[in-house]
Amino acid sequence: MSLIFRQYFHLSCLFILVDFAFSGKMKIVEEPNTFGLNNHLLAQGSRLQARTTPSPVSGPRHLHHLAGKCFSYIESTYKYEFCPFHNITQHEQTFRWNAYSGILGIWQEWAIQNNSFTGMWMREGDSCGNKNRQTKVLLTCGNSSKLAQVSEPQTCVYSLTFETPLVCHPHSLLVYPVLGEKLQTEWDEAEQARYDGLVTEQGYDKLLRDLFEEAGLLKRTQPKTEEPKRTQKAQQTLEQCRQDVEKKNAEIERLRSLLSQHNIPYEQDTAESKAAAAAAAAEQGKQHLRGDTGLIADLL
Repeated sequence: MSLIFRQYFHLSCLFILVDFAFSGKMKIVEEPNTFGLNNHLLAQGSRLQARTTPSPVSGPRHLHHLAGKCFSYIESTYKYEFCPFHNITQHEQTFRWNAYSGILGIWQEWAIQNNSFTGMWMREGDSCGNKNRQTKVLLTCGNSSKLAQVSEPQTCVYSLTFETPLVCHPHSLLVYPVLGEKLQTEWDEAEQARYDGLVTEQGYDKLLRDLFEEAGLLKRTQPKTEEPKRTQKAQQTLEQCRQDVEKKNAEIERLRSLLSQHNIPYEQDTAESKAAAAAAAAEQGKQHLRGDTGLIADLL
């Protein structure tokens, strides 16, 4: 009887402990706070494998503070994690044995339009049919830094909206102030050449592309060793165009002189007035491009 009583007592104590444990707040499984490329809790063989390394940190200096940080966003059954200047990952939040976890893009280059940074391109993600996944991150003003929206406008091409107070200043995303003095001078010369009609719009865009690649804002389309040749060739082309224009202007003046000597009337449109108008436009263009150098102070 004593043995039966002791067994009954031990069993009752066990039930009491189990009931107490489940009545409290307990976490059976702790979900890792980072995923994919940033998850150091996973075994090395289980981590997501990137097909390329991220590009160096570039762009507006005040955005460099975001490097090394990650921001999560959950929509439906998927969790997205955006690590600026590093990568974007997606993780299916289900208990399926083959729940999807993958890379949506690795930091590559900036999207630039009209002297402004319009977004961050994350490319070379996981395979998706005959192409790789890629994501464009749009930067918008917000009270705090966070992912605000995720969409897939095209198959395997994603769009993320990232809010941050770092881009609320009206000049926070200008490209020109980010460049060094040498590249700013080259941009001024390209702008003047376009105004004078020495280069086409396509040629002007090519000059800016080369300039942004040299600044590290865009991914190089050709090996770096060829860059000095391209720059030298572009400079030679501009110089040749200037010489051609000077020769044509000299010929026009010679012909006008002959007409005047023979009292033949012609439409008066002096070269001096054209030169003055061109100089004024060039100076105005330089002032317009320079932007605001007090950006960091205003943000802090």
